[in-house]
Amino acid sequence: MTDSEVSTTNVGGKVIACIDESRYAESVCDYALWSAGRMEAPLSLLHVIPHPPGGRVDSEQNLSGTIGFGAKSRLLEELADLDAQRSRLEVEHGRHLLAAALERMAGESLTSIETRQRHGDLVDALIAVEPETRMFVVGKRGADTEGDHGHLGGHLEHIIRALRRPVLIAQQSFSPPGRFLFAHDGSETARKGVDIVAASPLLQGIPCHVVSAGSNSTQIATALEEAGRVLASAGFDVTTAVVSGEPETALPRYHAEHDIDLLIMGAYGHSRVRRFFLGSTTADMIRNCTISLMVLR
Repeated sequence: MTDSEVSTTNVGGKVIACIDESRYAESVCDYALWSAGRMEAPLSLLHVIPHPPGGRVDSEQNLSGTIGFGAKSRLLEELADLDAQRSRLEVEHGRHLLAAALERMAGESLTSIETRQRHGDLVDALIAVEPETRMFVVGKRGADTEGDHGHLGGHLEHIIRALRRPVLIAQQSFSPPGRFLFAHDGSETARKGVDIVAASPLLQGIPCHVVSAGSNSTQIATALEEAGRVLASAGFDVTTAVVSGEPETALPRYHAEHDIDLLIMGAYGHSRVRRFFLGSTTADMIRNCTISLMVLR
């Protein structure tokens, strides 16, 4: 599927919540439930069981030529039994995780909540369900990296690069956003992002700060004025500002000073904001951001 065949949003699509055993899972559930409720969208809880590193093929190769044929055959049979047992346990473990997520949402009224499991690579699984998706919700880190503060989850940057639907990256705790910040760099991508926010019910009624980091050029002033006009016309209470400094320090300082709960940015491009965001500096904004963050494509 080409980029032109995948729109940024899918009105009527599902909110997909990626569930694992990390400490971010509860927040992912809460953000996904809140988002689905705001957009009146179906909610899907997805747990992906990764393939084991190496798999049986490596095991067979490691045994080849080191032991007699009969012993090797018996060992391979035992390995096959262990693989099957491990697979059953992983499936059962995933079912328990999904059941716990459903229990957390008990009593909430949504049009639909479904659970599903997939085997394989997480990014491939998300790409497969993207056509039916309106928004993804993922934790900032997974179970294997949840304690690595200052680092990203192993799949997160790959997810953002691969997907064209909005991705909400949840921190460990959730509260309904009271204010959100849209990081604007004057680009066409940012302009489209403003249109997406204005057209969606997700953030309606929540005060919005549209902020640019760097110098206050004529281009930026015009872009902020246009963004403010579009959002105000959609009913938002809008504040616009230009803050001095590099985006990676200026934007976090601004959201801390103004009690912002959610940061929204566009991904990719050539501007300073997007280049540092998902470029050669390996996603510094996501890594260091202390609030939940949504990435728009």
